[in-house]
Amino acid sequence: MLLIPAIDLKDGKCVRLRQGDMNENTIYSEDPVAMARKWIEAGARRLHLVDLNGAFKGKPVNGDVIHEIAETFPDVPIQVGGGIRDDDTIQTYLDAGVSYVIIGTKAVTAPHFVEDACMEFPGHIIVGMDVREGKLAIDGWSKLSHHDPLDLALQFEEKGVAAIVYTDISRDGMMQGVNVESTVDFAKELTIPLIASGGITNMDDIKNLCAVAEEGIMGAITGKAIYEGTLDFAEAQKLADDISPLTRT
Repeated sequence: MLLIPAIDLKDGKCVRLRQGDMNENTIYSEDPVAMARKWIEAGARRLHLVDLNGAFKGKPVNGDVIHEIAETFPDVPIQVGGGIRDDDTIQTYLDAGVSYVIIGTKAVTAPHFVEDACMEFPGHIIVGMDVREGKLAIDGWSKLSHHDPLDLALQFEEKGVAAIVYTDISRDGMMQGVNVESTVDFAKELTIPLIASGGITNMDDIKNLCAVAEEGIMGAITGKAIYEGTLDFAEAQKLADDISPLTRT
């Protein structure tokens, strides 16, 4: 199982938000490229970049930083989310060397966009499902949708998305542990890989996820825990390599 470090970008800096609140952020680095290097040197085999400003504005804001990271580390797959609402944005990111783009809000508000993107950019589209109490959150988690998350995920699977990023946003940034039960319930209904997100706090969470990885959980995004030091990234990835079974990729 892959552990995927999150590099959340706000105003060109590496930050973490609390519960998606742009006013509740902690700055961890003024140099996101150096932060990317740190995680790669610690053994990261994929990076998760989020343009937080872009998620709220509906268009890329930190694109230059994302391009620089992709160009600096061309051999490391990068997945990018935040403000991806049109084909031109997808094409620009892929041209810069990004491997996957994550469609979130627009996947909910205009599902046909995902279908079109999968046809235009096969193998490069991931859908982000941000779930709170069984409902999908959109627009930087500021609104709740009435769509059923699993129903939508199954539709996107049919249209050809490469993976689903499933985030339990009630746990994100709260250091309360992963909601393993809801993550597994979601993953086992899909045939495409699921990437877990939200709540990873320590090595116990890694063990718990690895124990159910065979249900289709190919990776887990970790953010606050590796920045606050409650999880050693290198040790956690080594543990995952040692104990998790082969999963869908």
